[in-house]
Formats: sequence, structure tokens, C-alpha cells
Amino acid sequence: MAVRLRLDGHTVAEASRRSGLSAPTVSAAWKAFREGGWEAVSVKPRGRRKGSGDALGAAQRRALRERLAELPPAPLPAWNSRALAETLKGKPASPRAIEHWWAAQGLTVPCRDLHDLEKRRSSAGRWFRQRVRPVRDVVNKAGGECWQGGVRVVPAAGDRPRCYQLYLHGKRGALHMRCLPVAPVADDYLTLFERLLVQAEAPIALLFHGAWFQASPEVQEWLAEHLEFHLINVPPATPDD
Repeated sequence: MAVRLRLDGHTVAEASRRSGLSAPTVSAAWKAFREGGWEAVSVKPRGRRKGSGDALGAAQRRALRERLAELPPAPLPAWNSRALAETLKGKPASPRAIEHWWAAQGLTVPCRDLHDLEKRRSSAGRWFRQRVRPVRDVVNKAGGECWQGGVRVVPAAGDRPRCYQLYLHGKRGALHMRCLPVAPVADDYLTLFERLLVQAEAPIALLFHGAWFQASPEVQEWLAEHLEFHLINVPPATPDD
């Protein structure tokens, strides 16, 4: 339809509006037609491929729970939805389907927007200005990355047992996680930190919620040896936050 509209003299913008296709798609179809005729125009059904958003099967859900308890392929610090989708065998599953499963399992953790703390007159605002902003500025100037993360207990629900979830939010808030049957120990945290540092290949600032690393000699020793890794504990929320 878009090509016919162009043949009738309509502009790309008008053909895009009438056909419901994006302007780049209309331009590409028009170029293909001019170079090779109708046979060169690729016509594909619109919308998501049938089955791509189907619910995960029981075997896939079991496999996902097993994967989340394991380390992902290096150098990933934790599992993201795309990496999990690539490990599933049999019926294909999309990263979006896995993210829907995460939500149903109570594993979705929102990434906090820190920009709203910049001018907030509260303990959280003061913490951001005094602890986070100086470190963030140093890391950004060095071409590094700023991540958020934490650990939390996810209670049992349905066929999912209780677990301890280690999570990270990376670029554009992308969620990464591991789900352990027992409370994580120092080695679990250090593996997370080391892989995060290797993957970034640059200084890292990590805001971490739910663990107090000052009580861990192993973590403190590692931090002293890796000065390019800036770990900032997120304090518990207070009523004025």
C-alpha cells in the first residue's frame, strides 16, 4: 500500500500516515521497488510473530529457576532476560516472555530514578549530594559506568520457593539477577563485583541496597585492592524520604 501511495504521488510522510508504517520502512520499500520492481519489495505480516509471547511451559520455568541459581556465562555479572532466553531448549521463548515470568514470580525490581533526589530536602537528598554525586561525577569523567543493585528476600509463592535475590540495574535500567536458595556469602558478592568490573572495563560506581559490607573483612580487602570500584551503601529509607 505504501508503494502504491508513492506511485500516486504522495510524499513519504503522507504514505507513512495512511499505511501505518514508519517513514524509514516506507522509504526502504520505495527504494526496493525502484531498483527491482514488485518482487523486490519485502512484504511481512505486521505485529509480533505468533507464539513469541506465549506463556512459558512448566519445563521452561523449572529450567529458568535452575539457571538463576547458577552463575551466567562470563563476563555477565548476573542473568538478564536475553541471556536466559538463549539457554532455553525446545520451544523458543523471547526475553519479553521471561520478563513477564519474572513479574509473575515477584522478581521484578524497579530501578530508582535518582534524579529526583538532587534537590530533595531530606536525609535521602543529603545522602545523594554528599555520597553519590561526587563519586558519580568522578566515574563519569573517567568514562565509567554507574549501576544500582541490592539483595532482598523474595517470599515463597505458588510453586516458587523462598529465595535470596541478588539484582543489578545496568544501562537504561536493564535488570540482571541471581536467585539463591540460601543467603549469599562474601564470595557471591565478590564474584558479582569482579564480573561487573571486567564487563565494564572502566571504573564502576555501584549503589547497593540491603547489605552492610563494612562488616565483611573479605569485601573490605577486595575494595582496598580495586580502587576503581566505588561501592556505596544505600541507607534504609526514613519517613521523610
